[in-house]
Amino acid sequence: MRYLSWIYLIAMFAFILLPVVVLVVFSFQDGRLPVPPLKGLTLDWYGKVISDRAMMEALVNSLIVATLSSLVALTLGFLAASGLARVVLPGSALLRGVLIAPMTVSYLIIALGLLQMFGKLGIRPSLLATGIGHVVINLPLCFAIIYAAIGEHQKNALKAARDLGAGEIQVLWHVAAPMLFPALAAAFFLAFTFSWDEFIIAFLLTRFDVTLPVEIWSMLRSGLSPETNAVGSLVFLVSVFIVVALELTLFRKGSK
Repeated sequence: MRYLSWIYLIAMFAFILLPVVVLVVFSFQDGRLPVPPLKGLTLDWYGKVISDRAMMEALVNSLIVATLSSLVALTLGFLAASGLARVVLPGSALLRGVLIAPMTVSYLIIALGLLQMFGKLGIRPSLLATGIGHVVINLPLCFAIIYAAIGEHQKNALKAARDLGAGEIQVLWHVAAPMLFPALAAAFFLAFTFSWDEFIIAFLLTRFDVTLPVEIWSMLRSGLSPETNAVGSLVFLVSVFIVVALELTLFRKGSK
């Protein structure tokens, strides 16, 4: 039985990681096509990606959109979670459901709705529109993570701070935020990762200034090449870096 458990574990990791391994290996292909057999190893494709001006601009756009939209979603989610955890209203359950509802809706439906709404408001497809869309999909995530992290001891500490004369902003900044820092950081990095990889909303709500996933899609229209594998490997490297940083800082600190 123990051997079957190991076999299952190995098969599971192989199923998850094998496509990534193939992607990374053939990003070093010394040839025009990222397909077997591996003809040789070269770093030329990575150099081509780094020297590609359009790719670097898309990379910067993705970093800007992911950072700013995650900060906005985190701030709004933190304020909403703090308010609903502090005061129990007759419609609190309904409000929580409304806040979390976008997590159950397809990104395509959200993107189409935002596209029509922005058209009525005169907002043209742009990085700003994409950032707003990413706030819409990441706000429920941030709210859910932070609200779940607020326990009775946090509520009692916040109440004690108010009883001692602290203002609402002081309570949030000096008491709530430090106590909820692991949850805040986890919410921010998850929102950043989702925004960094998101394609559908970015595709429909951008036009000339595009994000990295949209730029990669435009490259794929001309066919597969080791260059697209190199871009995918770099994107995967960023995601791995975020996960490792979380594991070495927040999650390990929380376990201690």
